[in-house]
Amino acid sequence: MARKTYQGEKNDKSRTMNKLIQSVGIVLEKKGYTGLTIANIASTAGVDRKLISVYFGSVENLIETYIKGKDYWVEATAAAEQTLANSKDESTRHFLENLLLEQIHYFALNDEMQKVVLWQISEKSDIMSHVTQSREKMSSLFFPYSDKELAGKNVDLRAVSSLLVAGIYYLVLHTKMTDSTFCEIDLTTEEGMNRIKEAVKFILKQTYGAE
Repeated sequence: MARKTYQGEKNDKSRTMNKLIQSVGIVLEKKGYTGLTIANIASTAGVDRKLISVYFGSVENLIETYIKGKDYWVEATAAAEQTLANSKDESTRHFLENLLLEQIHYFALNDEMQKVVLWQISEKSDIMSHVTQSREKMSSLFFPYSDKELAGKNVDLRAVSSLLVAGIYYLVLHTKMTDSTFCEIDLTTEEGMNRIKEAVKFILKQTYGAE
């Protein structure tokens, strides 16, 4: 019987890298962004802390790898170019609407990303600067299409989109961190979240001047 080729070293590296990446999420959820130290991540992964530098170069690169793998906008950008090209005869309103509704759903269910955004707005860091720059790639893909559709109309879709994206982040975080309603809407209920989703649709419909 033929002897199998040894894959141990390659497989061990892959497994260890995955352990470290997953451990960033575990530490983030349990201890917040201030707990993202080499010691905490390596201990959670159950590996030598030196392997963080060996495989990722630095703990900052490891954390950035984790965040980019989980971030909604970074992930959505990967498929956006093909989707936009295939739907060039459809209104960009529908594309943007779907993005925002998915953002609400994804962010509301993802505790780790909620902590990432809290970190983003709490202190300046190179990690979050790199992540936010990656998020902006969606803008460079999407707005050229919407600009053509809205040419000649007095519409600042970038400003409207900014308010909607930021509003979604804030409303989800407000719901997570407090026990109060927001403008008398209970965002912990399905009915409350559906009201926000309908408001997003309404704003975009009015912005585009759709019937």
